[in-house]
Amino acid sequence: MNTALNLSSSPHVRDRWSTSYIMRCVVLSLLPASIVGVAVNGLHALWIILSCVLSAVAAEFVFDKLARKGDTWKDGSAVVTGLLLALSLSPSVPLYLPPLGSVFAIIVVKCCFGGLGKNFINPALAGRCFLLISFGHAMSTFQVDGVTTATPMALLLSGKAVNISQMFLGTASGVIGGSVLALLVGGLALWAFDIIHGQICFSVLGGFTLCMALLGGQGFDPKFLLAHLCGGGVVMGAFFMATDYVTSPVSRLGQTIYGLLIGGLGGLFRVYGGTADSFSYSIIIGNLFVPLIDTYIISKPFAYRRRAQRLLSGDRRSVFQRIPRPVMVLTAIALIAGVALSGVYVMTKGTIDEQQRAANAASYRVVCPEADSFISITSVDQAIEDLNGQPYGTGYGRVYIREAMRGLSPDGGTVGHVVRVTSADGFDGDITLVVGVSSEGMVNGISYTEINETPGMGMRCTEPDFMSQFEGKAADQFVLYKASASNNSPDGIDAVSGASITSGAVVNAVNAALDFYHSVIEEAK
Repeated sequence: MNTALNLSSSPHVRDRWSTSYIMRCVVLSLLPASIVGVAVNGLHALWIILSCVLSAVAAEFVFDKLARKGDTWKDGSAVVTGLLLALSLSPSVPLYLPPLGSVFAIIVVKCCFGGLGKNFINPALAGRCFLLISFGHAMSTFQVDGVTTATPMALLLSGKAVNISQMFLGTASGVIGGSVLALLVGGLALWAFDIIHGQICFSVLGGFTLCMALLGGQGFDPKFLLAHLCGGGVVMGAFFMATDYVTSPVSRLGQTIYGLLIGGLGGLFRVYGGTADSFSYSIIIGNLFVPLIDTYIISKPFAYRRRAQRLLSGDRRSVFQRIPRPVMVLTAIALIAGVALSGVYVMTKGTIDEQQRAANAASYRVVCPEADSFISITSVDQAIEDLNGQPYGTGYGRVYIREAMRGLSPDGGTVGHVVRVTSADGFDGDITLVVGVSSEGMVNGISYTEINETPGMGMRCTEPDFMSQFEGKAADQFVLYKASASNNSPDGIDAVSGASITSGAVVNAVNAALDFYHSVIEEAK
């Protein structure tokens, strides 16, 4: 009789759920959001989803072969990563970006750290942040029915009203997986089947709501809070990103603290940050705190006695004394730097605003030199307010009317008007300029108040050779030609060679300003 004992390593109690089973459940829970995203945004959204998923699986397959590992791509985790990344992208991103994000997420964030269970941050979020940092312009372009428009979060951050119903259903401008209703259906199903931890997702939502109520400036206004909960990836992050097993704490208390940390950071970034994509960064920061949380917040085992355990280990130090000194030093440095930066911002904000107003006034005088002073026009200001932060017109791209003023002579007569506009279609960011129009409807010229294009290329649009083409012309709309191809036509503008995107953004901005002048300002005379 063989009396040898069969010894194996823990865990000795196993569940029927496998990694593949859990991943299939997550994919099924994301299908409603995927279907709504494709139905609202069209076939391009479907190609984005397919390219993300296929490139993620292919990247892990190739890595497995090169590293001579088992076929880990079969467990379905790469499919989940690709699908989550796709749903967090704009439906109008070019198709070369999704594969780049998926490959970065799988190879760099997941496989290079040991594969599934070894990554220290969520791979899908890391891929998204990589694309945001590397391709900011393409990632920030959103369209509905082929028309470029501002997202609800962008409108909220600028103090505009939004349609909460559209945000909840997923028909507003935003990412592919923007349907809060579809995300809730999938997320609550995962929670009901105990696949994700309710302590995380509900504490994320609770922490975010509390932070927005306390710091958002509108208290516990239900419409205000619902609008922020329905946008900016809060629901997707709470149910599908923050709940990732690998990058979330083990204990229930740790999960609650982790969720509150993410929700609080998300609220802080939403209130004091300048972008609607801040929730991604709050989850990644929360991921980085997980090892520290798991170190000091441990589920109490059976028959555990804290004092006895400390006596047996011989370690009589308190919890704070056991924190490594480098951690304390780095934390102190981060706190001091954060407070210092916040203080500098608060102290200089008034000066910066005053300098911006002075720069605007100087630009007004450049394009309307005969004016002694500038005044606003009530009806025109109301027309700008009625735009509700949306781009002006339908043929100018993402152009926003910022301000329009009437130029007065010393005796109070009208000598011209100035219109300040911003184009978000510049190659390297926003381009803000002022267009001066004389009382006879002739363009006096243009002057930039903000432009950060590529030196030697896009910045050549600030040179006199390009800017002088607008001066002294009475065209209702300008036409952009290739370099030296306009043949001095009265409405022709020669593009700067090698900077067609910047040239087009400037011409569209000027054309929008002229259209606003003819259709709104002239009516207010």
